[in-house]
Amino acid sequence: MFLDFTYILVIIGALLSLIASMNVKTTFNKYKKIHGSRGIRAYQAAEMILHSADIYDVRIEMVRGELTDHYSPNEKVLRLSESVYNSESVASIGVAAHECGHAIQHKVGYAPLNLRSVSVPVVNIGSRLSWPVILLGLVFGSPGLANIGVILFLFVVLFQLITLPVEFNASRRALSILNSEAILSDDEELKGARKVLTAAALTYVAAFFSSVLQLLRLLIIVNGRRDRR
Repeated sequence: MFLDFTYILVIIGALLSLIASMNVKTTFNKYKKIHGSRGIRAYQAAEMILHSADIYDVRIEMVRGELTDHYSPNEKVLRLSESVYNSESVASIGVAAHECGHAIQHKVGYAPLNLRSVSVPVVNIGSRLSWPVILLGLVFGSPGLANIGVILFLFVVLFQLITLPVEFNASRRALSILNSEAILSDDEELKGARKVLTAAALTYVAAFFSSVLQLLRLLIIVNGRRDRR
């Protein structure tokens, strides 16, 4: 019964992530049907934004998939998904602008982005080893080992916390340049792009809270097992 109770936290987290994912897909699909009045394609908008920020050493490439858009700081490559790259839609331009926001963060040395980048190796270790270490601690009755597993998972939660300002800041930069460069030429188009980026940002918020709930579950399991000893 104790373990079953903790699954409530997992279910809540999964529901939050599901709702956020459905929301971003619904919002993107709505605004991908609305084309910007200037007829600018997403990759062209990305070029305009990068050049307006004096960035000329970042390549723009197409990548397979839907909403697989990302900026790779190590390679200095901005990748736009097949559904975004050639699209003139408000949604696609907003997504492309957001990824340009990350490129601008990279150029100016935005601290949270740098912190997120250097923490990736530690987070990868934490995400792979946290559960095995916790299970070993519980099986062998070692609270210390189980707590090490919890600490490893804490790194994952902190990584997602750091991600929040990175994503929100990238969207803010994107919307500012879309407006200043008149890439989206009226308030309704900007409003649509803002809604798409807000929906996307909420997926990161949902992921963070889902991880917090998972961390709480781990603490309940580890401490509950220790209390029953």
